[in-house]
Amino acid sequence: MRDELEPQEKKRLWFELGLVAALSLGQSAVYAIVRLADITSRGPISEAQAKLNTSMSPRPGFDLVYQILDIGFTLVPVLLALYLLTRDTDAPPLSTRLGVNGQSGKDFGRGTLIFTIIGIGTLAVYAGGRALGITAEIQPANLGDHWWAVPVLILAAAKNGIVEEVIIFGFGAERLQRLGYGMWPIIISLAVFRASYHLYQGIGPFIGNVAMGIIFGWYFMRRGRLMPLVWAHFIIDAVGFLAPGILALVDIG
Repeated sequence: MRDELEPQEKKRLWFELGLVAALSLGQSAVYAIVRLADITSRGPISEAQAKLNTSMSPRPGFDLVYQILDIGFTLVPVLLALYLLTRDTDAPPLSTRLGVNGQSGKDFGRGTLIFTIIGIGTLAVYAGGRALGITAEIQPANLGDHWWAVPVLILAAAKNGIVEEVIIFGFGAERLQRLGYGMWPIIISLAVFRASYHLYQGIGPFIGNVAMGIIFGWYFMRRGRLMPLVWAHFIIDAVGFLAPGILALVDIG
């Protein structure tokens, strides 16, 4: 049975959760909710566009610099989360807690399998959402025809996989477990949290990301390994960013 935490320790863990969330995915969730309200106040969601990986400058050289800076600074909350985890003196080594010790080949294989399952489901949810008019048209790559566009899109996919999975499971699930919450409350709450910062894409992606979050959460809570989820997320985004025509093929909205 888990030892009851002191009130001061509970306050510290909740403060850390709030701090990391406010600097990263929680901030994105707030903006996503506001953007959804903005979109729906203008007209049907199906007529809106959700543009990802957009250009930040009309000058290619500066655009590249801005893209790299954005990716780099977005990873800072991950470093903060990992640093806070290392301060837990009564816990096992960080590599053990996150399940990132060895098995790199198996982790990649499992991640690829998860990608196959989630990827097919993602296309189905997107197509269904567009048909029902509850999903915006997603345009995943908007960097223009530059030599650096593909490497930046790959880095962006890697950044997304690292940020989301480390903060949600490596940090969020670990902190909620220490606070005494059970497996399914953690899985459901984190799945809804994951979906919340995708709301700017519409209700369809919200539902799809809840389902994805439940599958990811179940895997992490049962297996205790983070890297397969990072790999799966990276591959999902990399394919979506580098082959945007896939979404066009299923866009029947």
